[in-house]
Amino acid sequence: MTTYLYALFSVALVSLVSLVGIFFISLKEDFLKKYISIFISLAVGALLGDAFIHIIPEAFEELSSSTYAGVLIIIGVLLFFVMEKFLHWHHHGEDKDDESVHPVGKLILFSDGIHNLIDGIIIGVSFLVGVPVGVATTIAVILHEIPQEIGDFAVLIHSGFSKKRALWLNFLSALLAVVGVVIVIIIGEIAESSISFFLPVAAGGFIYVAVADLIPELHKHKDIKISIYQIMAGALGVFLMVLLTFLE
Repeated sequence: MTTYLYALFSVALVSLVSLVGIFFISLKEDFLKKYISIFISLAVGALLGDAFIHIIPEAFEELSSSTYAGVLIIIGVLLFFVMEKFLHWHHHGEDKDDESVHPVGKLILFSDGIHNLIDGIIIGVSFLVGVPVGVATTIAVILHEIPQEIGDFAVLIHSGFSKKRALWLNFLSALLAVVGVVIVIIIGEIAESSISFFLPVAAGGFIYVAVADLIPELHKHKDIKISIYQIMAGALGVFLMVLLTFLE
């Protein structure tokens, strides 16, 4: 029971990282509109870095067949493509009051939600191995989440959500980490074995959102200075994900 309490406390701490968006609420609207693309670039770097440096290598390690892992990644990409199609159809049928919210905002919430659920399962399983392992995993997840949550919040703002709504939705998505630990408490080893299936699908979702939705948005800014900042922010996102490999 003590182990489960440690795990629940840890994921609650991880969930609070999503409130990093409070930093954005303090920014002036003009400043946010001018530099939002730089934060989106950070999101692109973090999403691609997370997918290619962390999730995909782990998926290939967990699954016995590299072909199976590759197919699951493609399924993730296609799943998010179909979801975006559905959201666009639904988007055009909505009332005009909701048309300011772009479907990519909902996609990023869904993909991040899956990732947070997996993080919760991983933390829960780590604490079952031992408290020191669980603590180390929690620290790695928190460091991993900070750049991604900054980027995600920027994408939500860019998609048309108000700052307060983006903060609230991001926090709700982060709470799925708690659900992940509860799943481990209920079904234990079955949850551990199911991670290998969801990891590549989540990676495919991250790749789709970054390449299909966010990068085209960055091309809308033609200013050379902003473009250089975008490249630097994207590289920073990737670098932070590489840096985290030394803490795992």
